[in-house]
Amino acid sequence: MAEEAHDDQYQAASIGERLQRAREAKGLALEDVASQTRIPIRHLQHIEREEWDALPAVTYCIGFVRSYANVVGLDGAELGRELRERLGGLRTRPPTAEYYEPADPARVPPRSLALIAAVLLVVLVVAYLIWRSSLDAEDQPAATVNLPPPEAQAPTGPAQAAPSAQPQAVAGQAVILAATEEVWVRIEDQAGGGTLFQGIMAPGQRFQVPPTAQQPVIRTGRPNVLRVTIGNRDIGPIEPVERTVADVSLRAQDLAARMQQAAPPPLPTPIPPQ
Repeated sequence: MAEEAHDDQYQAASIGERLQRAREAKGLALEDVASQTRIPIRHLQHIEREEWDALPAVTYCIGFVRSYANVVGLDGAELGRELRERLGGLRTRPPTAEYYEPADPARVPPRSLALIAAVLLVVLVVAYLIWRSSLDAEDQPAATVNLPPPEAQAPTGPAQAAPSAQPQAVAGQAVILAATEEVWVRIEDQAGGGTLFQGIMAPGQRFQVPPTAQQPVIRTGRPNVLRVTIGNRDIGPIEPVERTVADVSLRAQDLAARMQQAAPPPLPTPIPPQ
């Protein structure tokens, strides 16, 4: 008889009361149920108070009750059918649009993280633009100088090396480099003038060393295709063979001295027959 009285009392209790009692018997808080069912806490509160009009459509109400009942150990399907019968004539107002809370706020990235990502993106873009501008400044086109072509002279005998220029006599004269083939060069002023030119010179392209450069030097891997003109005198290529050279001075007197050291000894004067 006591068991039948308990069942009658259980059946007389409302759905919300039964769910609340079952939850408390299991020692669960509303937050625990919300975490397991992904149902917002305010909806669980409406269910326990049977404030059905505060919930979404009937289908949602039934689904929420089933999930709640299954978590606390009740028959979710049975409570769902019972609620469907009750709500058949209880819903008096049309359902309104509901805006649900995020199911798991911990999964939503904080606003500060998005702000930091945006700042990093801006910094990367600015750094890239600065890097590109520095490349453009270094790879500036070489200053070209149009010199009149040397006058053709009739050969008077066997080919002879051009006479070497005296270092003291050419000091301060203009130095011009002319590329006979495509070649990469880097010219800088070691006295603090920075890079004067860096890039690829095309065949026929010329570069005049600025007269203001105090310690101009050159680096290239093909000095044999760079002919040097000091003043009006062509003294030949920087090097006779292809090899990498670095920090070769481009001052007129230094180039003249370099050419003198590399020049072959003069041929002996033939003695006329007696």
